[in-house]
Amino acid sequence: MNLDHEINVTLRRLIPRLEPHLPDSDSRREFNARLDQHFPAIFRLLLDLYGDRYDFFYHLEQILIMTASMYMQRPAALKALDREREAHPLWFQSEDMMGGVCYVDLFAGDLNGIRAKIPYFKELKLTYLHLMPLFKCPPDNSDGGYAVSSYREVNSDLGTTEQLAALAADLRAEGISLVLDFVFNHTSDEHTWARQALAGDEDYQAYYLMFDDRTLPDQYERNLREIFPEQAPGNFTFRPEIDQWVWTTFNHFQWDLNYANPAVFRSMLAEMLFIANVGAEVLRLDAVAFIWKKMGTSCEGLPQVHTIIQAFNALVKIAAPAMLFKSEAIVHPAEVAKYIAPEEAPISYNPTLMALLWESLATREVKLLHHSMQRRFDLPEGCTWVNYVRCHDDIGWTFADEDAWELNMNGFNHRQFLNQFYTGKFTGSFARGVPFNYNPVNQDMRISGMGASLAGLEYALDTGIDQYQDWALRRIELIHSVIISAGGIPLIYLGDEIAMLNDYGYKDDPNKAEDSRWVHRPTFDWERAAQRNNPDTDAGRIFSTLTQLITLRQQTPAFANGDTRFMDTHNPHVLGYVRGGEILVLANFSEHAQDVRLGWMPSHATDLITGEAYPRHKPVTLAAYQFVWLAAGE
Repeated sequence: MNLDHEINVTLRRLIPRLEPHLPDSDSRREFNARLDQHFPAIFRLLLDLYGDRYDFFYHLEQILIMTASMYMQRPAALKALDREREAHPLWFQSEDMMGGVCYVDLFAGDLNGIRAKIPYFKELKLTYLHLMPLFKCPPDNSDGGYAVSSYREVNSDLGTTEQLAALAADLRAEGISLVLDFVFNHTSDEHTWARQALAGDEDYQAYYLMFDDRTLPDQYERNLREIFPEQAPGNFTFRPEIDQWVWTTFNHFQWDLNYANPAVFRSMLAEMLFIANVGAEVLRLDAVAFIWKKMGTSCEGLPQVHTIIQAFNALVKIAAPAMLFKSEAIVHPAEVAKYIAPEEAPISYNPTLMALLWESLATREVKLLHHSMQRRFDLPEGCTWVNYVRCHDDIGWTFADEDAWELNMNGFNHRQFLNQFYTGKFTGSFARGVPFNYNPVNQDMRISGMGASLAGLEYALDTGIDQYQDWALRRIELIHSVIISAGGIPLIYLGDEIAMLNDYGYKDDPNKAEDSRWVHRPTFDWERAAQRNNPDTDAGRIFSTLTQLITLRQQTPAFANGDTRFMDTHNPHVLGYVRGGEILVLANFSEHAQDVRLGWMPSHATDLITGEAYPRHKPVTLAAYQFVWLAAGE
């Protein structure tokens, strides 16, 4: 039978079965219109995943019934937002977009505290707020919120699901989109499903990957890497209660889900749509690369991973189309790009830009940053980067070895240098970073630390040398200027806008002491934030600079997502790129003055930041760590 014909026949057969779940004519009309549009893709994707099962059509029907049910539960205000976003699907590419990310408890205590801080978010001109994992987790085995024991309950210390929905509505009224995490590779071992599995329920044991002995785990392990070799070596954990080995990629208390089971797909879709109905407008898909397993492979980034995300995306476009996916894949740059597509995740973190901003500060050269961005910054139409300086996680040096080789650089050796530099062990280093998960076998290591400490402010304050302090502040301003102007959604790790430093107090907490990432997860310093309007303080200087740059971005249409052309400045220390064919950005990554000639300008140029004019026939001289946003004169 022709597949298109089978799809059409199946859809016509399913529509009457969905009608009892769509009781009013308006809802039925809207749902069916979207179903007509997206069902062919849904059918093909699910057929690819589960078509070899005898009960494929049963599961297909159950998935669509659940989708219709969640659509009917969607609040009217969010359905109105769905229609608005369907009419303006590229809303997230505006020059107005400006992101912030924080932990609820560390930033403001609880959800009501976050609600009270909306004026602060408005002062920082945010239009996108990512609240780090806030759903129910075991207190001692939470992995910072990534070991979820209920996707429908907020951690009781933070508030309630009803408070989260009210916060989402308040943010939406202020033009701020709520971003939440969806941890969908694994659940906590205290999730209801896991508890049922431990109680011997075979249906729920099939939600996870369990093995009677080490025979198959040992075969898988030959090709798997260890994510946390220090605190969680290996990928399997023995549970004596059921005499089974459970797949645990990250920690022993995080059980990987078995997406080869269509019941898992349906159940996780229901949790996803519940979060959408709370008011999330962007869903960060955590650890996307790991969700499908196949013997003889690394079990990372397999083709079925993309099929699953695309199927989720198509179903969300029916039930909650205002919500977009953001992928989190901290892997090889070529692998990162595979997740970015309108039909998969139209928004993605840009870990390569983040890592190479720090690389350029360490080397004072931009050759690897320029070379990598020239070949890897462009995205498919309808997609955008999230550009960031720091986040809650460690820094991994995720540049491509082949990019380094083309510049006569050895990737392995260069990573060793960067690790030494950012842990302060390299002579002349200004950084105060902390090692994270050193692997003695392959010498892999990542770096923890707040942006200001990595940029040299902590070191400068310890030395008491004013010049070092000024350079550190300039470095902070410089790298933030790049993420704000480069093209995409800039994302500030809240605390960086007031130059907060490392918090070494985590070592005194037994639940955190073995995880150095807590050094850059401090309680937000509101006393320091109170200095944000005093330019004579470090906090005031950084806050003032960032809000000025954000304002300029939001006033300049050329900074909307679109054309970013990285250019050769003929100066190894200066990064250059043209935005929207109108604005030339130059950024000096050296503490020494650098010259760049403006041969591309038709006449003179004016710096949007300072108002200074630059004649075409004279070079632009950039002071230490200076950056300019040059617009052509009339």
